Amino acid sequence: MTTQQLEVINNTSKKEKPVKDQVPFGTTFTDHMYMLEYQTEKGWYDPKIVPYGPISLDPAAMIFHYGQTVFEGMKAYHTEDGRILLFRPEKNFERLNLSSERLSIPAIDEQLALEHLMQLVKLEKEWVPKTPGTSLYIRPYIISTDANLAVGPSQTYKYMVILSPVGSYFSGGLQPVVIHVEEKFTRAVKGGTGMAKTAGNYSSGYQAQADAKKEGNADVLWLDGVEKKYIEEVGSMNIFFKINGEVVTPELNGSILKGITRMSIIELLGTWGIAVTEKRVSIDELYEAYEAGHVEEVFGTGTAAVISPVGELNYKGKKMIVNNHEIGELSQKLYDTITGIQTGKIEDTLGWTVEVK
Repeated sequence: MTTQQLEVINNTSKKEKPVKDQVPFGTTFTDHMYMLEYQTEKGWYDPKIVPYGPISLDPAAMIFHYGQTVFEGMKAYHTEDGRILLFRPEKNFERLNLSSERLSIPAIDEQLALEHLMQLVKLEKEWVPKTPGTSLYIRPYIISTDANLAVGPSQTYKYMVILSPVGSYFSGGLQPVVIHVEEKFTRAVKGGTGMAKTAGNYSSGYQAQADAKKEGNADVLWLDGVEKKYIEEVGSMNIFFKINGEVVTPELNGSILKGITRMSIIELLGTWGIAVTEKRVSIDELYEAYEAGHVEEVFGTGTAAVISPVGELNYKGKKMIVNNHEIGELSQKLYDTITGIQTGKIEDTLGWTVEVK
């Protein structure tokens, strides 16, 4: 990325802030957005903050035809003492570049991207909601923009960041959800794009999720794409199990996303003296443990929910009821601690938060 000066074009037509902090996820956007251009001959150039609004793309832009795109998701939090905190943003930019590498997209300068993001959030600080449980969702993404129908990497790209105030993920508090174990559809395979945050990974899961919801399930538990045997993710989140006192999560195998929350939970549990075993976990192994009465807690982890407790797993017509459909003690403690660090209620002794000044 070039070291050009960041240009800021202020929006003179400011929008009204949401009347309530409880707004539908991803439907309201702030006054400004960040844009950066790429050309093979020039590299990344022309960083600017501009009024939020539509962008112009050629109908032949490669993003529309071949899906060469990556994105990230993170949040800014308003503390009780008036500060604005980001949670491990450097890890998001690190992962963005990992995703870009897999999709043949040029890397961005992670440090400069963070500096420019902080300037954008600072400009939009009035948009960071203050009600407990709310936050400002941050969506960085890159799209391929060449007007070219030839199959191959684009030579031009746009990197953009948009911001959206969001309400609490759990409006009624942490409630364990019912999950269907998916056996028909495949989320990803080793060597594919499962380890990257790219658009097709998500839209390809819609059909399975829709079918699961028809049966009264909130989401799906994905199995590996080869043997349909080993557990990978739940919905778009990583997953953890507490089995007979041991915390277990599927190992990163090339098809599982390297979650920032997943990483944080493993590190946090380590500071509590609780080891996490990362290994291949088969659905049959889990069911056997359930039958023996050893499955104590199950929870998904991700940016949106932090912790999403699972109260029931439906597998081949059989139900695995987890902890009597109640949130487990460890799940609750993890949720309270991480959200406490994110919002400044708990001292950040791990150096995870970055203040926007």
